[in-house]
Amino acid sequence: MCLLFIMFIAAGCSSPFSSDRGIPEEVHITADNIPEEPSKAEIIDKIKNNSSNEIDDIIEANFSLMDVVSVDSNKAEIYATRRFELSELSSVLSDTIEPEKVSEVIDNQQILVYPDYFVTLKISPDDNDALIIEVAGDEFVRRNYAPSFLQTYFAYRLLDSFLGVNDWGRRRSRECGSGNCYGGYTGKGYYPNGTPSRGNTSFRGGGPGAGK
Repeated sequence: MCLLFIMFIAAGCSSPFSSDRGIPEEVHITADNIPEEPSKAEIIDKIKNNSSNEIDDIIEANFSLMDVVSVDSNKAEIYATRRFELSELSSVLSDTIEPEKVSEVIDNQQILVYPDYFVTLKISPDDNDALIIEVAGDEFVRRNYAPSFLQTYFAYRLLDSFLGVNDWGRRRSRECGSGNCYGGYTGKGYYPNGTPSRGNTSFRGGGPGAGK
């Protein structure tokens, strides 16, 4: 009985990041595992006639939440769609709420910079028919992103301006010297302190509006 009790307590004290569904070590985003979506025309109409001026609210209301990467109170939310090509969705979002800056498309990715968010559009490495939409708060970007990743898309001086930190890139480069800095969503998790940081939200799905 004592042994069973100890095993029960140990199970209850396991990783605080576990959930009833269990969290896979990797999340694979494919067209088949994106919840059912409205048609492209319906999504575009809803985006263009939205009542919000916040890009994160628009994305949350129209696309399925697939994963959340969180560190402390900062997070990046991962949405996905099978309805849009990268260039199509970039144009729809940019026309609806104009970003401060839009990067070139490099390595099947493009970054739209808004006052409080970095929105990365990326063709899923698991399925060319699935488009990943990563919405990262600027504080998450400031504290976790690898400058070498962002410098692929923007000059350091622009990043300093976006993030409101003088010499952010060079300072962050020193912090990333030992590696383990965030280089965009991969589905493999991001563990800055050597511990899982997805929280209880890995692969939420559930359709538009099932996010925060």
